[in-house]
Amino acid sequence: MLKRKEFEKAEDNFLASFAVKSKNSKGRVYPEKEHPYRSAFQRDRDRIIHSTAFRRLEYKTQVFVNHEGDYYRTRLTHTLEVAQIARTIARALRLNEDLVEAIALAHDLGHTPFGHAGEETLNELMAAHGGFEHNAQGLRVVDYLEERYPDFKGLNLTWELREGIVKHSTAFDHPRLCSEEFKSYRFPTLEAQVVDVADEIAYDSHDTDDGITSGLIDIEDLRQIELWCRAQEEISQKYPQLKEEIQKYQIVKSLINLQVQDIIEQAERNLGEFNIRSLNEVRNASSRLLTFSDEIAEKRNQLRQLLNQKLYQHYKVVRMSSKARKFIQELFQCYISNPQQLPTTSRGRLQDEGAHRVVCDYIAGMTDRYAQNEYRRLFQPYQSI
Repeated sequence: MLKRKEFEKAEDNFLASFAVKSKNSKGRVYPEKEHPYRSAFQRDRDRIIHSTAFRRLEYKTQVFVNHEGDYYRTRLTHTLEVAQIARTIARALRLNEDLVEAIALAHDLGHTPFGHAGEETLNELMAAHGGFEHNAQGLRVVDYLEERYPDFKGLNLTWELREGIVKHSTAFDHPRLCSEEFKSYRFPTLEAQVVDVADEIAYDSHDTDDGITSGLIDIEDLRQIELWCRAQEEISQKYPQLKEEIQKYQIVKSLINLQVQDIIEQAERNLGEFNIRSLNEVRNASSRLLTFSDEIAEKRNQLRQLLNQKLYQHYKVVRMSSKARKFIQELFQCYISNPQQLPTTSRGRLQDEGAHRVVCDYIAGMTDRYAQNEYRRLFQPYQSI
């Protein structure tokens, strides 16, 4: 029978010297007795999976609003895809896979309904009241808004996981640290950096897939992108005759594989070049250590420019974003004008936190579907309350 102590010994024997060992965690805000069969980071992962915020990701938008179709990615399916990619990279680099998985599963918990349009709108509405940023909101979710324990608010996660949430950084995510607690180190753990790059790989590859399926991106456009052509050539050589749908799946799969392989190989070069031997050296390095090679970074920029032009700026997506802004703006103003319309659990925090932050938390926690239904309930006269 394997107990926690055996897991911790296995980490000592297998993990790299610069990986995070669960027994060396900085711990939790509220001290708890260790579990006999699960490491600290395994418990973190399980607490996230059982949280309300995690379940709500099923009906939060990635790019396409939920009612546009069942095929498209949601925040939940995206999160699971990020976790899979991140675990692969972590295992190859001998990093702590449990911590990587936990950070990956938690990295989008602070997102609003309706994707980036929702976040931008809430940030504008909250400009005079501390603003809104989804990393900080993710930390607020796990530290405060989730209520599951009799002795404390939040999920009481480890310091390393909470750091990974608040410092999550990609081309789309620019962390705005609002807590002194996490300012001691220049960079987060390699485990957190793995999730950052896995998020980018999943985002670009699967948005390409969804863009093709929706008809907003044409295969002919992609044939101008070097990374796509390289993946397509690899698949064509292996399988000269494939159905169109299977070929698309295989090319997207190859796209992911090419980028994952590049990240692993470049990480090995970076770790060797900077002579990284410890976690402290990771945190105080002169730059991030999980990066793409210059060649792949340039080719990824080509794909990202195409996605921006053909998908994110497509008039149908822009229309969805415009509608989303209207939903959130009007819901926000309606609740602010009369906070007694909020549910009981939210109203109980009004005196201590003020209407703006409470309303912001309430809207940020909504799914796309709930926000749309709430809009109907509040603004359509004959809709049932």
